[in-house]
Amino acid sequence: MIKNILFDMGGVIITISHPEALKRFSALGLKDAEEHLNPYTQKGIFGDIEEGKIGTEEFRQKLSELVGRELTYDECKHAWMGYAKEVPQRNFDALERLRKEGYRVILLSNTNPFMMSWVLSEEFDGKGHGLDHYMDAVYMSYKCGAMKPSDKFFKHVIESEGLNPDETLFLDDGIRNTQAAEALGIHTFLTENGKDWTQEIYNYLK
Repeated sequence: MIKNILFDMGGVIITISHPEALKRFSALGLKDAEEHLNPYTQKGIFGDIEEGKIGTEEFRQKLSELVGRELTYDECKHAWMGYAKEVPQRNFDALERLRKEGYRVILLSNTNPFMMSWVLSEEFDGKGHGLDHYMDAVYMSYKCGAMKPSDKFFKHVIESEGLNPDETLFLDDGIRNTQAAEALGIHTFLTENGKDWTQEIYNYLK
């Protein structure tokens, strides 16, 4: 029986726009943005900030060096926010419903402080709540020092929450991430970016 549900954020809760993010970073002056930005797992300074190896200020400095001009924090945040296309209301409703039905709902996301400054703010849902309002626990790659598909991230969440993998379902839009979870005995639901998963999830909860 499934008791715990782990949610990826981008592509599951938030509909993402990879093209818009590329457009915004390119507008800052980043050459070959496609080589720096991956829809699922970042690399270089983009991976370093999502893995917690550097903070926002060091990222700003390093990105400034890459583009050849001094960037502000707000410029960096604006570029990262290009990923956030929309957050469907149905997703908020589903998270609330699942918690009321007794499931433990947990976020497990590759993300960074720029994105989370919005996601955890009162502006996020348009009703004065951040995403943490809809979650029992929130695990972010840059706080945990590991990124999916590394099993280090999954094991950290399992151990911290005292989860039984066989009682846990993980939703993600990246097959490498679901495969990594499956290797640890976690049940998975491979979603599609922007697709309505709010009813189909019950096929995996039976």
